[in-house]
Amino acid sequence: MNDEFHVVLNDVWKIYRTGKVEWPALRGVNLTIRRNTFTAIVGPSGSGKTTLLNIIGGLDKPTKGSVIVDGIDITRLNGRKLAEYRNKYVGFVFQLYNLLSYLTVFENIELPLAIKGISFRERRDLVLKALDVFGLRSLSSKRPLELSGGEQQRVAIARALVNMPNLILADEPTGNLDSKNAQVVVETFRKLVDEHGKTVIMVTHNVELTKYVDVVVKMRDGNVVEVVNQ
Repeated sequence: MNDEFHVVLNDVWKIYRTGKVEWPALRGVNLTIRRNTFTAIVGPSGSGKTTLLNIIGGLDKPTKGSVIVDGIDITRLNGRKLAEYRNKYVGFVFQLYNLLSYLTVFENIELPLAIKGISFRERRDLVLKALDVFGLRSLSSKRPLELSGGEQQRVAIARALVNMPNLILADEPTGNLDSKNAQVVVETFRKLVDEHGKTVIMVTHNVELTKYVDVVVKMRDGNVVEVVNQ
């Protein structure tokens, strides 16, 4: 695989079956995502955007085709290896923040590290780094209900990315935010690409946000219909 490509999809299909009825969510998708870029996936509801993101993230498997991430065909990984891939190499950011209201910002970000059994000293160093990267140091002792929607989403992003994975997948991360806070969140992703060398793939309905990205992938009826480099 060409090293400049982080993600390569070859003839990827996803067919859901209910009884004798088949519904193809993806229809032979071919797509390459370059390393250290910010890509937006856009299209109408039902076009296959989230399904595509879930397959890249190893949350779902294609019915047919291959998904190569960092030179590894993740469709060939068994359950344990796939879980390891998700935990170590991918950061997921969703529309819902899912922060624990009784924990502080620091504790919310620390939680996934504690679950993995990482030592307190290493956890502390990783959380402090994440707080600085996402501009949250001054909010570290606050609880979620004391934060704005944009701040809560930044905390959720920091929690998802506290171990700084190279591939970041975001599914409608600004869906619950007003335009000002949406801009803050997308600028955070832009910073991760420009200053930290990450690859970000974001599903969004908000076409206004595509001005921050390097590539716009347009989907319709389960396939990529256009790729626009900006």
